[in-house]
Amino acid sequence: MSIDVIDLRDFYSQRLGIVARQLINRGIRQRWPGADGQRVLGIGYPTPYLGLFREDSERCIAFMPAAQGVLKWPTGRPALAALVDEFSLPLPEAAVDRILLVHALEMSDDPEGLLREVWRVLAPSGRMIAVIPNRRGVWTRTDKTPFGHGRPYSRSQITQLLRQTWFTPTAWGEALFVPPVAAGWFLRSALAWERVGAAVSLPVAGVHIVEATKQVYRAIPAKRERVRLIPALKPALLPTPTRG
Repeated sequence: MSIDVIDLRDFYSQRLGIVARQLINRGIRQRWPGADGQRVLGIGYPTPYLGLFREDSERCIAFMPAAQGVLKWPTGRPALAALVDEFSLPLPEAAVDRILLVHALEMSDDPEGLLREVWRVLAPSGRMIAVIPNRRGVWTRTDKTPFGHGRPYSRSQITQLLRQTWFTPTAWGEALFVPPVAAGWFLRSALAWERVGAAVSLPVAGVHIVEATKQVYRAIPAKRERVRLIPALKPALLPTPTRG
């Protein structure tokens, strides 16, 4: 079942959503400490996380799929968010340096098509981070959060999907080891849950945070032509006609 921008906005305005944003931002920041002079694009519902790069990047915009809807972002400033067709982004090729996917792949009807469009608009030296619900995580077991909607992925499934769409995974991280419980004690101890979960590599994190690079020279599958063999016939001598 899909969700729209109103559901996403309401979740991130609650205490549980605020904590989830802080923990995921922590994981993103470990991969991308800054974006000085970079052109940054967020796809899906990335606005809770684009604040990390809005001030120091050259340009920072958000694209939200038409099926989900769009909300004005940032509030009180000129809008930097647009409603788009996720399979036909309104950008030329190699237009951005970094792309952040949040609430995107798991919600898409065609994740391969989305990633191929991401490949098209990403610069050859660009990098992508995708935040994707973990198939084994506790957060995917309840639909009270956005991470319980759409299709969750295992690490092997993500790797296969990226390679099929001409990306190379370069770094992995996880977030949301804390259970999705809105009780005050759980939320106050969320950072401790993250540290313990990361230290012992628990497989129950709520989301994967994977960084990937664009394969500029992607492999082209070789096609072998089928050769039809025609059996060779031995020559036969015809009898010489006799005159009557």
